[in-house]
Amino acid sequence: MDIAAVLAGTLASDATTRDAATQQLESAAAQNFAAYVTLLSAELVNEQSQPHVRNAAGLALKNAFTSRDETRQNEVTARWLNVPGEYRAKVKTDSLRALSSSTSRAGAVAAQVVAAIAAIELPNNQWDDLITDLLGAVNGGDLNTRVATLQCIGFICESISPEILKLRSNEILTAVVQGARRDEPSPEVQLAAMKALYNCLEFIKENFDREGERNYIMQVVCEATQNPAVQVQVAAFETLVRIMSLYYDKMSYYMERALFGLTVLGMNHPDERVALQAVEFWSTVCEEEIDLAIEAADAQEYGDAPERESKYFAKVALPEIIPVILRLLTRQEEDAEEDEWNISMAAGTCLTLLSQAVGDSIVSFVIPFIESNIKSPDWHNREAAVMTFGSILDGPDPQLLAPLVTQALSLLIDMMRDPNTHVKDTTAWTLGRICDILVATINPETHLDPLVRSLVAALEDSPRIVTNASWALMTLSDQINDGADDLQTGHLSPYYDGVVTALMGVTERTSNEANSRTAAYEALASYITHAPVDVLGVVRQVVVTILGRMETLLGLANQLLGVDDRNNWNELQGNFCSIVSCVTRKLGSDIQPLADRIMTLVLQLIQIAGKQSTVLEDAFLVVGNMASALEQNFHSYLQAFLPFLAPALKAHDDPQLCSVATGLIGDICRALGELSTAYCDMFMTVLLENLTSPHLDKMVKISIVACFGDIAMAIGPSFEPYLGATMAVLRQAGEQKVDAKDYETFDYYSQLREALLEAYTGIVTGLKSTDKKALLLDHIPSIFKFLQLVYDDDHSETVLKQCAGLIGDLAETFPDGQLKEVLLQDWVASLVKTKIRNPDVKKTLRWAREMIKRATQ
Repeated sequence: MDIAAVLAGTLASDATTRDAATQQLESAAAQNFAAYVTLLSAELVNEQSQPHVRNAAGLALKNAFTSRDETRQNEVTARWLNVPGEYRAKVKTDSLRALSSSTSRAGAVAAQVVAAIAAIELPNNQWDDLITDLLGAVNGGDLNTRVATLQCIGFICESISPEILKLRSNEILTAVVQGARRDEPSPEVQLAAMKALYNCLEFIKENFDREGERNYIMQVVCEATQNPAVQVQVAAFETLVRIMSLYYDKMSYYMERALFGLTVLGMNHPDERVALQAVEFWSTVCEEEIDLAIEAADAQEYGDAPERESKYFAKVALPEIIPVILRLLTRQEEDAEEDEWNISMAAGTCLTLLSQAVGDSIVSFVIPFIESNIKSPDWHNREAAVMTFGSILDGPDPQLLAPLVTQALSLLIDMMRDPNTHVKDTTAWTLGRICDILVATINPETHLDPLVRSLVAALEDSPRIVTNASWALMTLSDQINDGADDLQTGHLSPYYDGVVTALMGVTERTSNEANSRTAAYEALASYITHAPVDVLGVVRQVVVTILGRMETLLGLANQLLGVDDRNNWNELQGNFCSIVSCVTRKLGSDIQPLADRIMTLVLQLIQIAGKQSTVLEDAFLVVGNMASALEQNFHSYLQAFLPFLAPALKAHDDPQLCSVATGLIGDICRALGELSTAYCDMFMTVLLENLTSPHLDKMVKISIVACFGDIAMAIGPSFEPYLGATMAVLRQAGEQKVDAKDYETFDYYSQLREALLEAYTGIVTGLKSTDKKALLLDHIPSIFKFLQLVYDDDHSETVLKQCAGLIGDLAETFPDGQLKEVLLQDWVASLVKTKIRNPDVKKTLRWAREMIKRATQ
């Protein structure tokens, strides 16, 4: 195989040539992987080859060693480690040699290749001399070699656990910092070193803990923010952002002596790339201090001292940074793309975070700017003033903001007619923020009518304004009745027909530019969800119209020409399903007259959708809502639906669909009650098989565990045939230990334990009032062992309530002393006597104590 020609083919403009070349590479990798990777490495290191071909060889080589999918990465790792030693040595030698290429592009891609191989070999205690070789190249190589090697070190530090490189961290840090120093003559080396330092920051924690080393690192980074090369400045500010995120607690000394001044200079920099990173620095400070405030409030609630304390950097810096941020807000671009990140957007985000971080303190700093600019003839200033007002609504005391908002509302409503699109867009967003955060400031007598009229009128404007106007209408609906959904009438009742008609008009548009159509559907869903009784006729008319659209769109399924048509079809069907689900939840059993039509259309949609999983998920959610609404009347549709449910339950390669299908079993069982007994053999068989599958995503297994409780609660004593197998599975799952230091694993096991508690509760509830409750006695020791394990590890309110509820249920099930010994254990008494403020949890704890008292007398 002429590898150079094939690689060149993968870059061809002709799709047929490109696909054929890609297929050739895949076939070569499958037939003889060792020969394939050595061919690629030889081309990568070949100085006579064209740069674009060498680059393609490097990317193909890197892709042979990496995958974003964890399962696939394990396969890739095993495949490489099974390659004979001489082939692996050849690929590694070639890749290291390519770091010294005279072509910088080849050196850069070689850095990625070496890092990809290192990510496999170093954790497996192989390639021991790699770091030594790289450090030697950094210290003694030519310019290209040093740059590529520093890039390589950065990639390795980014992809490998800090523990693996712990013993070499001092040497790596020394080499990287030396390259980033002010007296390094090459800006290319400085840039590569600064980026490498950015990637090293997490694993040099011990170095950062030592004051002398920390001072030197901070000196080098701060000096780099003043480097003549703009790219080095940008990288230095990026590194400061990361340092602030990782080492906030150690920043006081540097903030006072350097960082306040340097970041203000950076925000004023004429090059936007530098200014963006300097603004990001203060956004990061605010995010840290917002988190610390939340932690402090939580600690105070439990009477504890917080583990970390805020340094209040943002509050101290307000006089210096607010004027700069406000000035940056006026640097909008007339023709900026919606998804284009620019300095005025960054400043707006930073201002929002500052408001949340410092609260009341920000108000006096920004009000003069708002007052002097909101009526400016220059649209930049008007828009910045409105953006400022909208940005400070979350953070300060609502009582402080209320009179300001009340005073500004009429002006803001009038500004929805501003001649400038940007001003109207930001005004709609600000009105949405007011509706969302400070809805109490909207007087139904004076503000509501002009507010609703202005937002409805904006639905005829440009797509971006339509999106924000729809969002504002949605937040108004969500908040104005304090979330109450069962009112006879509401403040918005007189406007329902007009608002819903206008939103339905937006949803009819063929374009979804700026997500305007989607936003209108979301607003529509809110108006349906919160509809008072006196406007339910409007809701019924909506669902009839939507069902008509579904029928029309289903008829067009065979006329879809390309990917864009298919994506648009899928998106619209998802929107339709969402509205039908909302209406079904709202009307409950009153949906019955439309049930045949809805189920017929949904089953057609499932059949046509095939493996379009997002559409299937939406359709399944409609079925679940129909089951909940119709209850036992849903039984007549189940036989027609089951053939579609079974494949979804076995779709192990689509965890989201499989999870939705699993939840649907719970919906069906809850709806049908004892009628679902006839289907439980099938349900339980599939669920138990899925639990033992090594290929099924572990998060789906959590859904399965919770589903056992739904089934048991629905069929009560008829759950007996499945009790033994289910309890064995639950016992085994509950015995797994939690590593609190591994966040991802800890989060998974926390969710698993909550699901186990739900399952046990469902099983106990299903049996406790029947003559089969004695079946539970054999499982009491394992249930209480699990409860103790959970309580020892986790005292969160959710877990406390679940544990206390389950203990109370068991005590209530066996009131004649059968559980006296386990109920009188010290840890049980400690659990049910926990001091807590949450009234809901407190009520459950009190009830559990009463049940235990009765069961142990």
